Amino acid sequence: MLQITESQTSSSRFALWQLGFRPFFFAASLFAVIGTAIWTAIYSFQWGGLLAAYPAMTWHAHEMIFAYALAVIAGFLLTAVKNWTGIATVQGYGLAALASIWLLARCLPFTGLPLAWTALADLSFLVGLLIAVARPIVLAKQWTQAGILAKVCLLILANTLFYLGLLGYWPLGSVIGLYLGFYLVIALILTMGRRVIPFFIEKGIGVPFVARNYRWLDRASLVLFLAFALLDLAAMSTGQPVLIYLVAALALVQVVLHSIRLQGWYHPLIWKKPLLWVLYLAYAWLILGFILKLFSLLLGISPWLAVHAFAYGGIGMMTLGMMARVSLGHTGRDVANPPTVLSGLFTLLGLGAFIRVFLVWWLPNLQAVWVLAAQLLWMAAFAGLIWVYAPMWLQARIDGRPS
Repeated sequence: MLQITESQTSSSRFALWQLGFRPFFFAASLFAVIGTAIWTAIYSFQWGGLLAAYPAMTWHAHEMIFAYALAVIAGFLLTAVKNWTGIATVQGYGLAALASIWLLARCLPFTGLPLAWTALADLSFLVGLLIAVARPIVLAKQWTQAGILAKVCLLILANTLFYLGLLGYWPLGSVIGLYLGFYLVIALILTMGRRVIPFFIEKGIGVPFVARNYRWLDRASLVLFLAFALLDLAAMSTGQPVLIYLVAALALVQVVLHSIRLQGWYHPLIWKKPLLWVLYLAYAWLILGFILKLFSLLLGISPWLAVHAFAYGGIGMMTLGMMARVSLGHTGRDVANPPTVLSGLFTLLGLGAFIRVFLVWWLPNLQAVWVLAAQLLWMAAFAGLIWVYAPMWLQARIDGRPS
């Protein structure tokens, strides 16, 4: 089971570089606010001249995948792998260097330097993350975690394709790279959700409960999601109608499979626990993303509705909830009694997702208003997280245990 606990090592008062979740959850949250503020200035207020390297819309899509989501994933993996293997992951100067490379890749698009420098920094971060995650797994010979390493390798491939497209080596590269990265992040979020949500519900509601999981469903959902993603990439590349219908069929299958899974985890007491219902609703948003993908293919609605159901509702709420919970456990705090403000922050993000998807869909004449509202709610939710959690990320555990 994917639990993250910490072993006994030395600690200090300033603890930012002690374990991967600290700098990368902090960085992800800061980027969620600052990056969205930049995007709001560009999209909602037509502030030009900020980006020198590539188009603003492309920057927004790329950075939400390879900056925000990957920072959360990096923090999670660098923390979880230590628990899986019993071997310390990168910390101290090495962790600071890895985070600095991530930060450099975020800043370079605004400097006017050639795009190749941004690509070099961004890909260097991913390679560094792969090495940092792979080293303990290889030393411990935990080959069951090979799937995690494979996904990180594919993320390197996706980002490489993205930059090859922007640099003119393959015209389709940027689109294929973005969607490959997007689907890999969704795959990681689904995997994370499958491992932790039922466990958290069983332990968190305070009454005996066994969440239902099915081995056949685990295997089928994984294989069929892979088929869905690959066929969608092929459909984008070729435009073949038969591929579009196959993608639609597989989207419907994903809706059915993940709805069965989510129903098996349900207990009414989750609604009394913000750290549970935020993850449950995030998973439901992913299912909604597949529904809207189906509608976009067969009914012609905007494909961006599905994208934002996946990204804002699914990935956004799942990562916000996971950062909130993991950080509590790893700083010696009681996950059963989280800060009361969290329910408000989760509600803000859920409301933003609803506005960004449904009000944009149902009342398109006011799209600019709804997009701005969703941007502001996203920034408010993550600003609130920073306000509450920055001291936890920066300081040593309150229970005296080392990180």
